[in-house]
Amino acid sequence: MSKVEDYFNVEGKVIAITGGAGVLCSEMARSLGEAGGKIAVLDLSEKAMAMLSNELTEKGVEHITIKTNVLQKNDLVRAKDEILKTFGKIDILINGAGGNKPEATTSKDKSFFELPEDAVQWVFNLNFLGTFLASQVFGEYFAEKGYGEIINISSMNAFRPLTNIPAYSAAKAAVSNFTQWLAVHMNHNYSKKIRVNAIAPGFLLTNQNRFLLTNEDGSLTQRGNQILDHTPMGRFGEPKDLISTVMWLISDSSEFVNGVVVPIDGGFAAYSGV
Repeated sequence: MSKVEDYFNVEGKVIAITGGAGVLCSEMARSLGEAGGKIAVLDLSEKAMAMLSNELTEKGVEHITIKTNVLQKNDLVRAKDEILKTFGKIDILINGAGGNKPEATTSKDKSFFELPEDAVQWVFNLNFLGTFLASQVFGEYFAEKGYGEIINISSMNAFRPLTNIPAYSAAKAAVSNFTQWLAVHMNHNYSKKIRVNAIAPGFLLTNQNRFLLTNEDGSLTQRGNQILDHTPMGRFGEPKDLISTVMWLISDSSEFVNGVVVPIDGGFAAYSGV
């Protein structure tokens, strides 16, 4: 292996991924597994985990799946213990659990003043508290071991709030702030070899959001046009576009990178619209 290849080597590293069976994180599980990582998929959906597990098995990826609710600390502790029992160590945590729900979204039929408290709380908890609790559980293990890496998933909403989704935008802004806070806290109090960073995906075209961005005939919706008009590269991203940055952040090539939130957005965050 060349020195350059060694810089980006993740072979043998044990990588825990919350929300690991989701659209974005399943792509990470496949790619990092094919690169030699040992993958622990933590998710609530047993069906999605079973489908991903079959794919990983076909690719020869060493992995386990663990049904986990990231809002239950005991569940996260149990998952951590199961990973340690199976692989003997944990090197990396990717906090991928997150999402939004229609009830916490404004529309022509639902004003901001009508958004129910429980829906807003659900969105904020899933995105921020789920990241916070997982970082407590796995971060404590990293503190005891003296090294480890945490990757959080922020969003373009953290840079520039998007219309209609106030709870999701606020939660992702909290994730970005928490990423910086935790990076400093872990270095100051536990180990200089613990790093905490985040990625901020731009607008990715997936099966889950395709109906929001494109019409049945393949043309763009109004929202899809607005997004591309403000994306200098002129296209939507794909889940695979995240992989090289994640690989960089969890490998030795970025060993002096800490407390950053990296946009992967085709230039969206850099464009003022003028």
